[in-house]
This record gives sequence, structure tokens and C-alpha cells, in this order.
Amino acid sequence: MNWTSSQLRSLTELDRRGTITAVAAALGYTPGGVSQQIAALERATGRKLLRRVGRRVELTEAGRALARHADRILAAEAEAVAAVERTRTEITGVLRVALFATAAAEILPQALRAAREAHPGLEVRSRDMEVDDVYDAVVSGAVDLALGLDYPDVPIPRDPALRIVPLHTERFALAVPPGTFPEHGSAQAGAWAASAGLADPADLRKGLPTSTPLPLDLRRTEPHSWILPPADTYYGRAVRTACRRAGVEPSVRHEVTDTAATLALVEAGVGISTVTDLMLRLRPSHVDVLPLREPLERHIVMIYRTTAESLPTLTSLIPLLQSPPLPRPPQPNITPAPPSATLS
Repeated sequence: MNWTSSQLRSLTELDRRGTITAVAAALGYTPGGVSQQIAALERATGRKLLRRVGRRVELTEAGRALARHADRILAAEAEAVAAVERTRTEITGVLRVALFATAAAEILPQALRAAREAHPGLEVRSRDMEVDDVYDAVVSGAVDLALGLDYPDVPIPRDPALRIVPLHTERFALAVPPGTFPEHGSAQAGAWAASAGLADPADLRKGLPTSTPLPLDLRRTEPHSWILPPADTYYGRAVRTACRRAGVEPSVRHEVTDTAATLALVEAGVGISTVTDLMLRLRPSHVDVLPLREPLERHIVMIYRTTAESLPTLTSLIPLLQSPPLPRPPQPNITPAPPSATLS
């Protein structure tokens, strides 16, 4: 059959996503381009692969049969490309990477500097995306590798066709307008600790520098307004789950996905929000950062297809991404939480 990989990928994505518009968005085509690729497949096979049902389209029996085999064809093609790539003595080629804002600012730059020195023939092309979209970008084949986020309470989907490799683990702290919790780090800490049934502040401080703020119980946030991503995001669900486990429903007044905007709103006294060390690097802000008693973490992960894991272009970048982010001097306007970024 005279067909192309792009045509087969459009068909498999249509089988997976259900609409031409969704396929176009996932693969970076126009809806008309996707329709043309399916039409070319129909000419190559001599069979109708789509039928219209009202205002929608769905695969015919022939279309579904070809889609099932197309997945295996595309996987075999990826393995063949990897085998050819392994014959090279020098790492050359293009690697497509999807990543979110924090990774784009703090993780990828140092990896690209190292890659430029070690593998001058490697061309990395990156796409800044909403973090919840990077997984689908790998699934669809739009990118070869993605940096994403995984939360223990709301993990991203697991698919046998994908590898999810932890890079770093960060523990969340709470960013609040300056002076919101003056008792933390002061003699007044004993009163609320005793009323909450917590350990004496002197015990809480054991092993911590005297300048380290006391850990904050999420129950103490109940009267305050929150700034969080929407509840249908992984991050938004993870924070809400942690709060509910602590017995408090966060009062979300502002739904914001951008970290810099969130920090600006906290600084302006609009509300409180969770932050990590890497998030704080995105915008120097005059905020208090308090460690949380409850464990609330996120894992920065790499995501790639199992069929591509032996590609030299991929294997050459992976160890460079695994290097911990370079330390920065503390910002003068931030009360820092204890260091939390660790290699997994």
C-alpha cells in the first residue's frame, strides 16, 4: 500500500480522539490537513475509512481494522529508525521536546548547554505547553520527549507504551503575603501549636536553623483566600486533595495557572498559594514562604515512548536532564523554606 507514516498517525489519532479537530490540535495540523491525509489513505486502500454520523465522523470497520495495524506499523518504523540511528558514530539529528514553564526556565537551559558541548550535531527543538498537555503530545507522536509533573494523589495515566522516569522531587511550601502568619518563628507559636494539639515549637525546631519558619498546618489556612489552578488540572486537584485530607476546603477566589502571576497576586495580598523552590525562581517576590506540616509533593518526570528509548538522540539528552538544577543565591525578598529539591 502506498501510504505514509503521517497518514497512518492521523488515522490512529482519529481512532483515539474521536474528532478531526482534536487530531489537528494534537498533531499541529489544520483540520483540512487531517482530512486530506485520511482521504489519501482511502485512495491508497480503495476503501472508505470514515463515515459521517450527523455532524460527526467515525471510522468504518475497515478504518478500525487499519488503525489497529497502524499502531504496530508505526512502532516497527520507530524501532527501525532507532536501529539506523545506532549505527552512527556521532549523535546527530532532531529531538522534539515538550515542556512546561518551570522546566523551560530552570531545567532545559543547562541541559542544552551541556548538549551543545557534548553533542554539537544534536538539534533539540522545544515546545512550551500547558503541563497537562505534554503527556498527550508524547502519546500522539507530536514530540519525542516531554518534561511533565506527576502528583502522588492524582498521578498521570500509566501506559505500557510509555516510560515515565522521575527526575526530581519537590516538596510544596505555602507562599503568603508578608506578615500573614506572624506567630511562625515567634514566641506566639506556642499558643496556636498547643491549641492545635501539635508539638511544642521548641520540638518542631529541633535540627532546624533558628531562622527557619515553623511548619504550618493546612488547617490554619481556612479563613484565607487561595490562588490555585482550576480543579480540573492535576495541580489543582492535588492541592485540593491535600487540603481536604487536612480537614479544610480551600476557598479559591482566583484560578490562575501561571506561576509568576500567582506570586504577583500573593505579593499584592490577594491570597495564598502553594509553591516549590523552582517555582519561586520564576519571579523574585516579596512573600513569606512557610513549610507545610502535611506532605505535599510533586515529581518532575520525563515521558517518552518505549519504542524510542534506544534512539541515540534521546539517550544522549536524558542524562543531561537528570542533572539537578543549578543552585541560585537566595532572593533577598523571599523568606525561604528549607531546601527540598532532591534527585530521585
